[in-house]
Amino acid sequence: MKILVTNDDGINAPGLTIMEDIAKELAGADGTVYTVAPSLEQSGVAHLTSHARPCLITQLAPTRYALEGAPADCVIAGIHHVMDGALPDLILSGVNRGNNAAENAMYSGTLGAAMEGALQGVPSFALSQYYGVANVGLDNPFEASARHATPVIRKLLEQTSWAHPSGYNTFFNINFPPVPADAVKGTKIVRQGRREGALFRMVAQDSPNGRRFLWVQGSSQTLPSGAGTDAHANLDGYIAVTPMRADLTADDTLSDMAQTFTD
Repeated sequence: MKILVTNDDGINAPGLTIMEDIAKELAGADGTVYTVAPSLEQSGVAHLTSHARPCLITQLAPTRYALEGAPADCVIAGIHHVMDGALPDLILSGVNRGNNAAENAMYSGTLGAAMEGALQGVPSFALSQYYGVANVGLDNPFEASARHATPVIRKLLEQTSWAHPSGYNTFFNINFPPVPADAVKGTKIVRQGRREGALFRMVAQDSPNGRRFLWVQGSSQTLPSGAGTDAHANLDGYIAVTPMRADLTADDTLSDMAQTFTD
């Protein structure tokens, strides 16, 4: 098996090392793991691609590269440059430092890479590790994802139909709960949630020379997201698995609006 690994926390992120270990276990002794990750952190860039500028790529090892670009760029570069157009069998993005559940999914570069992988026709997974008081102080805060990711991915690979008639293939958003590995209760297939009142805001700060800068500030990650959704499952100690597609159509409104512009 040939696996392409990327992330949005950058080439030196500890979660990427965890992901590479997961990929090596999945690939097996005869497999190959390729890593193409951003040179610098690219959190929050979603499905950004670098249309307006070139991306410098640096080879760090025989199958390991750093790219001055976004996570989606890394997937495209991995397939069409590093692998010379040959599709990998699997794309793994992460393991992200912090959750990409609920509304976080819309901003996530980790998910942006998995989305691009699905658009390229490759089974793709985004993995993220929820942080909380029960795991942030561990020697390895990624303990839950490091131990449980491989069996979860294997089961999904065995049971998933990836193609969809729309042409938008399925990819998976997997969030691991903010608990030690031994405290994980199981795995739930759930919807993407929405934390009540969770909005990004801007915080102003003046520099020593009097110039004003604005910092993006997130909201609490412990706000409720409703039963049967990703953040709710994670905060209850479960691995949350959410199937997704890159189709933003609000299907439930189509029939109701069908007559709106009919002569």
